[in-house]
Amino acid sequence: MFPSLVWKTQIEQNLHEAMRARILAALAEMRQDAPPLKLGQGWQSGHDFHQHEALRELVSCIDHCAAGILRFLRIGTEGCEITGCWATVLAPGASHQLHSHPNNFLSGVYYVRTGEGADTLNFHDPRKQASIIRPPVTELTAENTDQVVVRVREGTLLLFPSYLEHSVDANRSDDERVSISFNLMFSSFTQRLSKPLW
Repeated sequence: MFPSLVWKTQIEQNLHEAMRARILAALAEMRQDAPPLKLGQGWQSGHDFHQHEALRELVSCIDHCAAGILRFLRIGTEGCEITGCWATVLAPGASHQLHSHPNNFLSGVYYVRTGEGADTLNFHDPRKQASIIRPPVTELTAENTDQVVVRVREGTLLLFPSYLEHSVDANRSDDERVSISFNLMFSSFTQRLSKPLW
């Protein structure tokens, strides 16, 4: 009952490799005057990265996946648009604390560069009341866990409800972990959906 859905897509390898090269080149240009990241440090771009030419193909993939999700959920509105998009670079040892993305309908992340030890995303149980009583269990199962770990690789595209809290464990690889995060909201929100429903 009341599932929290996560959609996982693997971008075709040739397309991913082309996008990866353009995105990494764009990030290198953005960071050319910045000092190298130290152990445990992270870096984020501005939130308008979806407007950069290097993300043209990725934005098209995101739009296509979002349209499919709206059809699957039987959402009766014409579409979503990206409200924010940014790159995150995590040096070895860097992590990202538990968070969600308020004031959006869908959020997502695309994995540009990952490696063993930097290839998971943690989703946390959104039912806050479920943690009031947490008895010990003999085995973790899908029915009693409060966290689901999704394994990703380069070219993985994830979309999920923006309310779903998530976190990133410390990068245990020897290289920087590079991902592109984004939020989507209904294009007609201010015209139609922000009015009271009573």
